[in-house]
Amino acid sequence: MTLSRWAIDYVNLVLAVGRHDGNFVDAYYGPENLKAAAEAGDPRPLPELKAEARRIMEGVAAAAVGSDEAIRRDYLLGQLGAVEAHVIRLEGHVFSFDDEAEALYQVRPPRVPEANFQAALARLSEILEGPGSVQDRYQRMRERIIVPVERVDAVFQAAIHEARERTRGHATLPTPDHFRVEYVTNKPWSAYNWYQGGGSSVIQVNLDLPLSIDRALDLAAHEGYPGHHVYNALLEQRFAKAVPDGRGWVEFTVYPLFSPQSLIAEGTANFGIEVAFPGTERLTFERDVLFPVAGLDTADAERWARVQAEMKVLAFADNEAARGYLDGHLDRAQAEAFLVQYSLRTVAQAAQRLRFIDTYRSYVINYNLGEQLVRDWVIGQGGTADHPARRWEVFVDLISSPRLPKGLGL
Repeated sequence: MTLSRWAIDYVNLVLAVGRHDGNFVDAYYGPENLKAAAEAGDPRPLPELKAEARRIMEGVAAAAVGSDEAIRRDYLLGQLGAVEAHVIRLEGHVFSFDDEAEALYQVRPPRVPEANFQAALARLSEILEGPGSVQDRYQRMRERIIVPVERVDAVFQAAIHEARERTRGHATLPTPDHFRVEYVTNKPWSAYNWYQGGGSSVIQVNLDLPLSIDRALDLAAHEGYPGHHVYNALLEQRFAKAVPDGRGWVEFTVYPLFSPQSLIAEGTANFGIEVAFPGTERLTFERDVLFPVAGLDTADAERWARVQAEMKVLAFADNEAARGYLDGHLDRAQAEAFLVQYSLRTVAQAAQRLRFIDTYRSYVINYNLGEQLVRDWVIGQGGTADHPARRWEVFVDLISSPRLPKGLGL
């Protein structure tokens, strides 16, 4: 059978697994008959789906392909391996944190010693003013840059507009290119992009978590431009669409969340913020545009930018908390305390983050480790900070290709 035939079987498999896990299928915009067939009748038994994943992998591996389809085969094999691992997990097998991350996302997350976090906290102690612990001072400063609820949409729309314009200068976006913003509550995440196909997304922002001024730009770029919205739209445009516009590769009409594609998706979405707003350009935009729209004092802008640079280091505390918690070395209270100490979250915020870990488990590595690995790869291709045009070129090539972590040597 050809790869195209195996690709249809792969789509059917992903949709069938989605019957057992409502979080598994992040997006689907392929043929309606495939979706209807997957939703008909009772869910297929997990052992049957595991055997199906193995059958398709063997078929893909044995299929004769030309040089132009080698990357397609690698993509399918990588994704199928993760589907099989996720089915095994659904059957009840408990992976270790590291084994699960490797099985699903093709990387084995390194351990980050507590000394790294302690050093970042020491540097933050020098940056943050006033009495009290670093945690207290961080939270007091953060309170000063929280966007008032009545101004959230205006700030978010301003951030989206600027991120979109900067991205349009380097990436050819589909026509139409559109997304709708919705404000929601009672979710385990801070924001989510639901790609609808046809260059359209719905971006939901969770208002249970007060929106700080830096998060407004983070979410606009991460969920929108040049992040998830652009990543999904370019893959659809270049691969999923039928010839002559695309290649008609049906596997790109479905996105299984727990798969190596997510490390690329989240890593590029996070690093894309830096690509779109390099160096001091982010500080300038936030101070001169977003702070005034939010009605906030611009005197805090520069100091908060320095704080956020250290928070990049502390972001890896999520991985260590998740590893300890999921591997049984930390109980719930201890994991929350770890997050309070090293990620500077409040008790309530730490509890919310642990709810995310309950749901998405080792997925947390895709944000921080994914960003680091994507940054290293882009720099390795000549996309250094002092060559912004080359950085954009390499970045756009990555988000419009079917490369997975193994294909990048990550």
